[in-house]
Amino acid sequence: MTDESRTLRALIVDDEELARAVLREHVAAHPHVEIVGECANGFEAVKAVADLKPDLLFLDIQMPKLSGFEVLELLPDPPAVIFVTAFDQYAVKAFNVHAVDYLLKPFSEERCREALDRAWMRLGQPPRGNVQALLGEIRKRDAPVERILVRDGARVHVVPVDKLDYVEAQDDYVCLHSEGKRFLKEQTMGELESLLDPSRFVRIHRSYILNIERIARVELYAKDSRIAILQSGTKLPVSRSGYARLSELL
Repeated sequence: MTDESRTLRALIVDDEELARAVLREHVAAHPHVEIVGECANGFEAVKAVADLKPDLLFLDIQMPKLSGFEVLELLPDPPAVIFVTAFDQYAVKAFNVHAVDYLLKPFSEERCREALDRAWMRLGQPPRGNVQALLGEIRKRDAPVERILVRDGARVHVVPVDKLDYVEAQDDYVCLHSEGKRFLKEQTMGELESLLDPSRFVRIHRSYILNIERIARVELYAKDSRIAILQSGTKLPVSRSGYARLSELL
């Protein structure tokens, strides 16, 4: 049962000022909702969610810098979400991450109120399903990815796949090696491998995924054991099964 005295704290995320203004006007008419902030891009949204801890996100899907789905990927414990977008082909994806509702631009004040009522009634209830797991399924369907997002405190690093040299397993994390820099991301090797282009990236060892464009040569190290020497001079172990996979691509 929803407490009638409770207020839903909402954050608006949209790169269009006019769209934010329309939402402000519609939301102001709802007695149980308070707008605690607005963001013009996904990077601002990730920081604002951490700082303001809203109960609800009005989240545009197609935005420059970060998409709405990428914003959710970077949030360890995302709030309830109402997606707001002009592109209805994203509707199925939106509900696959268990959004509270989906508003297709342009929408009426009445339609917005319906979504807000639904969000308010869900206030205090446990989330429906694992959002991160569902996002993972969406990412797999969209694979191969063109960039990898890494959250570092309040900062977000965007690592283009074209600049990824290799990936190294480190306990529950993967370490992305790119242009002499290292980025730690909480993700399994298997998950990341499923997102990368298999014609360009190969699992050469249980602990390493390699961009084949970075290989200078492969040398025999010991019986049934090889090492890949990269153009940078870095040496990586190659297992027997890894060498078989690598041989198919070279």
